[in-house]
Amino acid sequence: MSHTTTVEDVTVIATESLSKRFPRVTALDRLSVDITPGVTGLVGANGAGKSTLIKILLGLSPASEGRASVLGLDVATDGSAIRERVGYMPEHDCLPPDVSATEFVVHMARMSGLPPTAARERTADTLRHVGLYEERYRPMGGYSTGMKQRVKLAQALVHDPRLVLLDEPTNGLDPAGRDEMLGLIRRVHTDFGISVLVTSHLLGELERTCDHVVVIDGGRLLRSSSTREFTQATASLAVEVTDTAAHPDGTAALRAALAEAGLTVRAAGRSGDGAASASEHLLLVDVDGDETYDAVRDAIARLGLGLIRMEQRRHRMAEIFRDDDGNDGNDGNDGNGSGGAADAA
Repeated sequence: MSHTTTVEDVTVIATESLSKRFPRVTALDRLSVDITPGVTGLVGANGAGKSTLIKILLGLSPASEGRASVLGLDVATDGSAIRERVGYMPEHDCLPPDVSATEFVVHMARMSGLPPTAARERTADTLRHVGLYEERYRPMGGYSTGMKQRVKLAQALVHDPRLVLLDEPTNGLDPAGRDEMLGLIRRVHTDFGISVLVTSHLLGELERTCDHVVVIDGGRLLRSSSTREFTQATASLAVEVTDTAAHPDGTAALRAALAEAGLTVRAAGRSGDGAASASEHLLLVDVDGDETYDAVRDAIARLGLGLIRMEQRRHRMAEIFRDDDGNDGNDGNDGNGSGGAADAA
């Protein structure tokens, strides 16, 4: 799709001191953030303000104060134009059970302004893309949760939007279904050039999928950064060694040797959800440069230990938030028992 280069090519979403107040709660509190093209994750516990922000961006709910724009259009005055150019996947199940996926997506395409023939062609292409082509004529009441989520994604994409807003698209999915949905979301941008804003309360999902992550809590901006910046500066080396007759606790011997060499070493211990780590003998060594690898290798050789594994590992974003703030990376329990899901995802 060719178009004149304008400011929306640099910033697809911009908010400035955006607030939304209800009688008993402030859903958004002076939120200022710029979101650029690509796949951006919006993360926060349930109640953090994610869905409220999406409604404001779509022009469906007025802000109490502040300003926001989507693709260069003012949300306060250009809601209809925004909804023509933006796809939206709602969080909750909203599909009529006695209608087929084809009928529903064609209807949504027509609602978006596509003529009948184009709507049918686009529907077939989009359902094929999301993996529902063979099931497209079945009533949606018989669909699994994963299939319903794919229909919701298809209707958000059918009119070839510049931007899609996906509200908790992995809700209700098992791990395999989540992985498939995250792969589809990634391809929305890589295959079609459509920018994506995806909300989730699971940091681990966004870490694997997004170029950029925006974290909000209680309607306030906690952090906005590229995924690479979140994790690159905190790379670590996972090292596991064998015990020997000379060193019955090879892990302890290696840890002492590395600490003496001036390296920052810690046991992997327990994951963010409190579960035992994969190996109680795993050490994590902060990587300061290539010399770290040489120092670890030399220490293992001097001690005569057997090397089981040595691999680079990025910190999970959830761990970084705990390190920075002393709190769980999910910004509190979301009430669905997902307090440790960011690490496990």
